Amino acid sequence: MRRHELSDAQWELIADLMPRAGRHGGGRWRDHRQVVNGLMWKLCTGAQWRDLPERYGPWQTVYERLTRWRREGLFDRILDRLRLKLNAEGLIDLDLWCIDSTSVRASRSAAGARKKGIRRSRTTMRSASRGAASAPRSTW
Repeated sequence: MRRHELSDAQWELIADLMPRAGRHGGGRWRDHRQVVNGLMWKLCTGAQWRDLPERYGPWQTVYERLTRWRREGLFDRILDRLRLKLNAEGLIDLDLWCIDSTSVRASRSAAGARKKGIRRSRTTMRSASRGAASAPRSTW
C-alpha cells in the first residue's frame, strides 16, 4: 500500500456505497478503488490534475468521477457513515466536528494600508475631492 492510498480495512468501510460499475463509452469503468486512491493522492499532495501518476489512470477519468460523485452526493454519504462510526466508537466530539477550517488572509492593501512605491499627488487628490463634492453635470 502506498502513502496516500486506502488500506483494505478503510476501503471495506466505503466499498458498498460505491455505484455499480458499468460500461462507459464501449469499455469497462476503471476500478472505483483505483479512482478513489487517485483522488486521495490529488487531495493530499495538492498537485495539478495533469500530474496524477499513471497508476491511477487518466487524470480526466479521476476528475470526471470526482465531479459525478460529488453531484450525486456520494461524498456526503461517505462522510455520514464515517461520522456515525467514529461517534459510535466515542472518537468524535460533536461540538468540534467540522470538515474545513480554512482561513484566508487578506492583503495589507485590503485592510487600507498604504501601497509601497505609489506617490500621491496633492493636486490630483484635491481636484478629485472637489469634483466629487460638486453637483452632478449630467441627468443620468
